[in-house]
Amino acid sequence: MKCELYEELFTGWINKELSPEENGALERHIAGCANCREELQGLQQMWDTMGHIETPEPSANMGVKFYAMLDTYKESVKEQRSLWADIKYQVSRIWEWQPRWPMAYNLAMVVILVGAGYLFFGKSKSDDQDKQLKALSSQVHELKQTMMLALLENPSASERIRGVSYTSEIKHADKQVIDALLATLNNDPNVNVRLSTLDALTHLTGHPEVREGLIKSIVEQDSPLMQLAIADVMLKLQEKRSVKSFKELLKQKDLDHGVRDKIKQTITQLI
Repeated sequence: MKCELYEELFTGWINKELSPEENGALERHIAGCANCREELQGLQQMWDTMGHIETPEPSANMGVKFYAMLDTYKESVKEQRSLWADIKYQVSRIWEWQPRWPMAYNLAMVVILVGAGYLFFGKSKSDDQDKQLKALSSQVHELKQTMMLALLENPSASERIRGVSYTSEIKHADKQVIDALLATLNNDPNVNVRLSTLDALTHLTGHPEVREGLIKSIVEQDSPLMQLAIADVMLKLQEKRSVKSFKELLKQKDLDHGVRDKIKQTITQLI
């Protein structure tokens, strides 16, 4: 439990946001705790790697599709403006033709004309714009998803981390995205990529298949850093179904002593 308190300071230590007292307490702790020291070093390495990630340039096809949709949208806006210009002209004609009508009657005619224009034209134009915007949003979503999946297959660890980072920009993660992330979590040879993937998946735990995948992943992890990190995730989620997988993990004879203690503590808190 003491280690967990210090783990909460790791991010602040990396960003140099801790107070002198917190900084001193953390440094004294990691000097005598090999597990926390190793975890902090791994986190620092991952942070440094992500700091060198470049913002991806959009593909040529993405630009063509985007500007084509944008041009269509602009044309619809021009048509709508033309419609309202025509309504405005008709209103002005009312005042020219009948200058002696009572003011109340003129105002009534204005309201009727504007309302009719909206009912006959405004609604259909608005619906068309909504459809166009939804289509554009869907295309952008598909491009981001395609780019993410492609980067996950890149031989460079930093590129795979960049692919994982696109998950935050995908509003609706489908089965293909979730399966790709879980495969990366279990099979990627780089521990920093797996840590980044675990962090991305924690934001998708509203999907039942993500929770199931995380539970199954417990026994697949061979890195002490990953074992500790996934224990923290299960504890935060209060995922009691993970107890069985943690007990299976404890059967491994070569399990790190610090990890073993952490797993036992996690099981106790979940039961």
